[in-house]
Amino acid sequence: MLDIRLFREKPDYVKERLATRGGDFAALVDEVLSIDKDRRAAETENQKLQSDRNRISKEIGFAKKQGNDTSAIEAEVRGIGDRIAQLGKEAEALDVKQRELMLGIPNLPHEACPIGHSAEENPEVRVWGEKPEYAFTPKDHTVLGAEHGLFDFEAGAKITGSAFVVYRGLGAKLERALINFLLDLHTTEHGYTEVGVPFLVKADSLVGTSQLPKFEDQLYRCDRDELYLAPTAEVPVTNLHREEIVKLEQLPIQYAAYTPCFRREAGSAGLGTRGLIRMHQFDKIELVKITTPEASMEELEKLTANAEKVLQKLGLHYRVIELCTGDIGFGSAKTYDIEVWAPGQNGYLEVSSCSSFGDYQARRMNLRFKDEKGKNTFCHTLNGSGTALARLYVALLETYQQADGTIKIPDALKPYFGKEVIG
Repeated sequence: MLDIRLFREKPDYVKERLATRGGDFAALVDEVLSIDKDRRAAETENQKLQSDRNRISKEIGFAKKQGNDTSAIEAEVRGIGDRIAQLGKEAEALDVKQRELMLGIPNLPHEACPIGHSAEENPEVRVWGEKPEYAFTPKDHTVLGAEHGLFDFEAGAKITGSAFVVYRGLGAKLERALINFLLDLHTTEHGYTEVGVPFLVKADSLVGTSQLPKFEDQLYRCDRDELYLAPTAEVPVTNLHREEIVKLEQLPIQYAAYTPCFRREAGSAGLGTRGLIRMHQFDKIELVKITTPEASMEELEKLTANAEKVLQKLGLHYRVIELCTGDIGFGSAKTYDIEVWAPGQNGYLEVSSCSSFGDYQARRMNLRFKDEKGKNTFCHTLNGSGTALARLYVALLETYQQADGTIKIPDALKPYFGKEVIG
């Protein structure tokens, strides 16, 4: 959530930065300011009336001591009390309305975020490695999976429905090996603390990380218990410090967590969505950072480098792109996407999105730290996939397939998988 003081002091700036996302937010900003003006006026009148009531109450006490009739003054005080109660209700309703509106306003893109209208305008930042070449036509991961019995979409559909899968045999072992490899890499080499968190979360947690109220239709909700299946570990992990004031010396806080992720929207059928590429449930290792405003951009670069190291160790060709203002996520201020090359798709697949949210999430969670001057200041939060498993799994199978139909295992993964080849 944005700082209401920014709306009051720099309304044109807020409108200008929001406009770079596309769409017209000017009317919404004006509505927030109008409500804020009315709310503050109600609160100011309320305070004045409370002061008047206190003063008159003292006068009543003095008059009674003198034996004077105070019925008229007491009636005046009761009228003031009624007005105070009415103003309190009005101010509370306006406060709720203002918060509802502000929860629906996206973050301001960082000044360094490239201006653009769509994904086609996202600049490529860097490329690592080269596309592998084959003396044969590389197969799609769905073909490779069927040949080696690695996963079963029919079983997933029978148990749950479309866009769910059952991993079998070495396919299940490969998924588990990747999870362990990623967690070990980030905790032993990159300094993250591993946490195991619940896969069900409260609505307040989703509001804190900005999935609610904007993306309600993309979430799985358990109505009976008023809980949601976590769409990403970003939600439970970042909320570990909700409503807290952390110490400056604790920062940056760095967490790594494994969770399955649950998304109602799995895309339409077709190239780029078939097989494991877009699922309702998929595994992910999430990286979360909580830091100071001054360190936010530097920590974003480190976070992105940590996610890139996964692909480098696995020997997978990838590129990093920076999202322009028209493509950046709702709560993000600056984002890098890491896309791995998948030969069977003849294209890149996003396996990580690394973002700095500024203090946008921290304001929604009331997450602060005490700075060097002793002032309570909102933290900056960051997160990124380190990485998403399904698409990493796809790229691994398709990249390391051999002419004889076998699939090699990268050296970094062999200690976890226990075999050098599948097939």
